[in-house]
Amino acid sequence: MTAAMQADAPWRSLPLAVVDVETTGLDPKVDRVIEIAIVHMLDGEVVDVFASLVDPEQELPEEVTKLTGIEPAQLVGAPRFADIAAEVRRRLGDRIFVAYNLAFDRAFVLEELERAGHDAPTMVPIDPLVFVRELHKNQGSKRLGAVAERLGIPLENAHRAQDDAVVAGKILYALAGELPVALEDLRLLQDQWEQLQKNEMATWRNQRGGAIDAPAGGGFSVDRGNALGPAYIYGDDTDPVRAMFVHLPDSGAKR
Repeated sequence: MTAAMQADAPWRSLPLAVVDVETTGLDPKVDRVIEIAIVHMLDGEVVDVFASLVDPEQELPEEVTKLTGIEPAQLVGAPRFADIAAEVRRRLGDRIFVAYNLAFDRAFVLEELERAGHDAPTMVPIDPLVFVRELHKNQGSKRLGAVAERLGIPLENAHRAQDDAVVAGKILYALAGELPVALEDLRLLQDQWEQLQKNEMATWRNQRGGAIDAPAGGGFSVDRGNALGPAYIYGDDTDPVRAMFVHLPDSGAKR
């Protein structure tokens, strides 16, 4: 029985595949994965980890090296995604697919799998960021490291796939006491809150015009000419690359 069929089951008792990717850029159609981690978690505990650097088969931008610490030389001799695609697909299986700012990671994983000739796994997608936006609305930055710090979760190597994936899973479990128990109810709440957040963002954009003032209490930061736009999901502590991830189209459809 797949996770998708266990809608009434407590989600904590179901197997999670927590995913994080580091990439050469923001567009899954053009850019490529340089590192991937798939962390299996169950009832709050890490039970298995798969992590690998990936040869992107294209140039690694300097800004990505600055963000991740991954040097071009480290990718020499790393497997191409096609070389690990079958293993990635196997490890995703029919588990609940969890990622922090899920649309970005899911889009890249699906695009890379398709390039390698693999079908998309059956997905029950859960995004801890959606819950953080509401439950931590007035608590400052929504970036992964800041949320982890507030919750007392250590993050030693930010912007590295394995560490980010483990922390994303732990954040979801840390919020469990404030979230529905059943998987079906968790998904319904996620859908409702995600739509609310999209509506708030659209309203703010329409009202903003050329002004720099953001709506009070909305979890937005002020855009003062940064070409990446308002760092909606990260509050005032803007991550200069991930700040734009929220603007990717919904990755639930074929990309």
